[in-house]
Amino acid sequence: MTARRVSVLMGGMSAEREVSLASGRNVADALRGLGHDVRCIDAGPDLLAIVSDLRDHRPDVVFNAMHGRFGEDGSIQGVLDWMGIAYTHSGVRASATAMDKDAARTVFMAAGLPVATGLVLTPAQLEPADPIPAPYVVKPLNEGSSVGVDIIHPGSNRRATLARGWTFGTHMLVEEYIPGRELTVGVLEDRALTVTDITPTGSGPSFYDYQAKYAAGGSCHELPARIHPAAFEQARELALAAHRALGCRGASRTDFRYDDTAGADLPGRLVILETNTQPGMTPTSLLPEQAAACGMDYAALCQWMIDHATCRT
Repeated sequence: MTARRVSVLMGGMSAEREVSLASGRNVADALRGLGHDVRCIDAGPDLLAIVSDLRDHRPDVVFNAMHGRFGEDGSIQGVLDWMGIAYTHSGVRASATAMDKDAARTVFMAAGLPVATGLVLTPAQLEPADPIPAPYVVKPLNEGSSVGVDIIHPGSNRRATLARGWTFGTHMLVEEYIPGRELTVGVLEDRALTVTDITPTGSGPSFYDYQAKYAAGGSCHELPARIHPAAFEQARELALAAHRALGCRGASRTDFRYDDTAGADLPGRLVILETNTQPGMTPTSLLPEQAAACGMDYAALCQWMIDHATCRT
């Protein structure tokens, strides 16, 4: 293995900054342990400072450990393309499309992949009445890690309060609530990994929210998921199909709702929630856990990612 100069981009300005910092620190430690020359760049609001740091370090590859806006939406990818630097994960178009939940839904539907019934509204349109029968889910269009996601249940009086206090842009995505379980499947280029069944723990919301994702003990991960064998294979096939439909590169992770409420003897219904083009790399993150279950430890996964980094100019 040839040692490389690697710049790890981390932090950023999104609501997922702390998660990104944790991902970046873990990645940097793993790559240093493999003998690489690693420099961490805390990507703040000064873009010129980021560019200067990259020019000074002259990395062979950038490991993009940023999450959310500016790090996962094609913005930093365009800068790295302009500079001619190879970087991990997806390029501008796939990153931007996957980050925009409405755009991603359009791509998935065009590819014949299953998504929940939904529509895009302004907060003012949501406030006066339920747009679809409750229960339904309200999501920001351009946030990750379940930031801002809420469920409106039948008889709830929270809809108007949620609409009036909305701080996640001018529009929101409203989708039917799919009962059942939360599943996820990681993809490494052309290989779907295993299926994880995620159960939030504690007294919080009954879905995989920010706290459940990143707090120690916030959720229970069962892998391989004990679900109907046909659904297991379908989830892996759909994750790979979503990766390809968006034009992803390197690693991605696709999240599903799995409605198995009709009984364990039936395959149930799988619905794609979203594809993450920058899966988390924290100690509780799902992609490293799946890779390990498939025989690839954390350091090997980080090495695989820089080996598959691409210069897109």
